[in-house]
This record gives sequence, C-alpha cells and structure tokens, in this order.
Amino acid sequence: MKILAVCGMGLGSALILRMQAEKALRELGLEADLEVADIGTARAVAPSADIILTTEELAQQLGQVKPKVVTISNFIDLPEMVAKLKAAIG
Repeated sequence: MKILAVCGMGLGSALILRMQAEKALRELGLEADLEVADIGTARAVAPSADIILTTEELAQQLGQVKPKVVTISNFIDLPEMVAKLKAAIG
C-alpha cells in the first residue's frame, strides 16, 4: 500500500502527516510506503498511490483522483489519524 502525505509545498505539514501516519499504521499493525509531496506533484503521482492524506482545502484542489483522499483536521491528533486511516483501508 502506498500513502501520499500532501501539503502546499511538500515540506512541513506533509512531514507531520507522514510521521503521524507512521504512528497510526504501527497502532493498526499495518505497513505502507509513505511519501510526501506538494500539491502539484501529488496530482502527477496520484495514480500510483492508494491513499492521499491532506487537508480539506487541498483535497478540493486535488479534484478527482484515483486514490482515496483522507482529510485530516488536526495533524497532531493521533486518534483522528488512526480512525480515518482504519476507515479508508477497510
């Protein structure tokens, strides 16, 4: 499974999302390839991802993409990340 953490510049927020996703996946007992990207790159590489983690605003900018888009409200809220990833993975 490939998860793409997306923010505007592909730096700060995306790195926080990736770190939280790593923790959430450990808690769920799952493994995934986690990458970070800016919004422009995310559109180009989206077809190769299974899940995209981002904010509501950036999800709207992504538009229609193949992967499931999971929006995170509070990047440091681990329970939110766990719940939303669990729901997305099924």
